[in-house]
This record gives sequence, C-alpha cells and structure tokens, in this order.
Amino acid sequence: MNTLTIDSPIGPLQLEASNQGLAAIRFAGTHHPPIGNAADPLLQQAARELAEYFAGTRRRFGLALAPRGTPFQQQVWRALEDIPYGAVCSYRDIARSVGREKAVRAVGAANGRNPLPIVVPCHRVIGSNGQLTGYAGGLAIKQQLLALEGFSQHSLQWS
Repeated sequence: MNTLTIDSPIGPLQLEASNQGLAAIRFAGTHHPPIGNAADPLLQQAARELAEYFAGTRRRFGLALAPRGTPFQQQVWRALEDIPYGAVCSYRDIARSVGREKAVRAVGAANGRNPLPIVVPCHRVIGSNGQLTGYAGGLAIKQQLLALEGFSQHSLQWS
C-alpha cells in the first residue's frame, strides 16, 4: 500500500492506494505536511480531485476505487456513489435501493465503515427525520461537506 497525507479544508486526510485503486481515506487529525509516496500517480490524481472538490469545481470523482469490505458493504458503498452531488437521502432509501428494505441498521453500519469518505459520499446520508447523523470525521465535518455542496441544515433545503 502507498500512502499520502494531504491538507484539506476539513483537516489532513491520509490517502491509501493499492495496485487496484484508492483503498482508503482517513481523517488524520492534526496538521501534517504532505508525506508519503507523492510520486504514486493514483495518489496524485486523488489529491488533485479532492482539491477540485473542495474548490467547488468537481462534483464526481473519476478514481479507480478498491475499498475492502464484505459483499453487502460493497453493495451499500456502490449505492452511495449514486447519490448525486447536491442531494441527500436516508438510510432507509439506501436499504431500498439495495433491495434490503428492512436492513436499515445494517446499511447504517456499512455506511459507517465506508473506507472512502467524501469520494464515496456517505456524508450525503441523513436520518429519515432530516437530521444529521453520525459521521466518521464527526458531525462538524459532515456539516462542512454538506454546506460545500449547498446544504443548509437550518432550512433542510438545498440552495
């Protein structure tokens, strides 16, 4: 695995790539200068596409992805990729989309184990009551990502 830590508006992100694709994005916690294998072309592309996303010029990612997970988790993560920029849905909506309507909690658990936050947009999943729910990077980061995409938590509408 090759890794690269980059700075972003939501804090440092550690990118991890395998020979098959981008495998993980981790919230690194404190300020770090870029470290790791900066020569890896996939990590360079991921860093560039994330910078474009944060600049508001990228709405979909074109990266080869290689997240590790169970078949059910993989199915949920593919469904997350279908949530358009500027839209949100509920865990129940995802459960329906994968043909497992009663598996709302399992979908929530798979969502919480998404190894590629931002790129596989688990931040676009909210509670069925319209409230923000858990996020690996914390609710403040989830709120920042949704605000970047035009979401106003106070009005629960997209601008």
